[in-house]
Amino acid sequence: MIITIDGPAGAGKSTVSRALAARLGYRYLDTGAMYRAVALVALETGDDPVQVAQSAGWTTRLLDPALRSDAVDAAVSGVSCLPEVREALRGAQRDFLAAGDAVAEGRDIGSVVWPQAELKVWLDASPEERRRRRAAERGEEAGDTALERDRKDAAQMIVPEDSICVDTEGRSIEQVIEAIVQLSEERA
Repeated sequence: MIITIDGPAGAGKSTVSRALAARLGYRYLDTGAMYRAVALVALETGDDPVQVAQSAGWTTRLLDPALRSDAVDAAVSGVSCLPEVREALRGAQRDFLAAGDAVAEGRDIGSVVWPQAELKVWLDASPEERRRRRAAERGEEAGDTALERDRKDAAQMIVPEDSICVDTEGRSIEQVIEAIVQLSEERA
């Protein structure tokens, strides 16, 4: 089974997806890390992000702590909005998902990358809650980081028409995971 989890910044996609995959014994696809790896390599080498995405060099950086640096944060939206970068990474994402049993998270996974997923989830929370979470994640005062990312990434953020919205506000990670596990059992 393929479970896609899409949603805006700060809704809990990465946290929930990673934990859900572990609970189900599925593989986990962090598409955001892919775009961050391309941005990181492009920043370090000065190469065009499209060329970086079309090469395999970025794949060695998927676990690099520098993916969460301020420089990559500032660059990733500009990289991820390039159609040629999205197309290049989409191929790698589809190859990963074609092997089955995976949880994939992103902004257009259920709508563009793998629209045939057995379960498509859209995670959401209020703008205030997403702002608070993003600031806490970064160890800073509550700001507009999450909403700014949403604004920059709006073209890539597509709600799959047959997705199920799960509001994460006021729910623990375990409660959200349990809700998605129940949905997956209904689809199995």
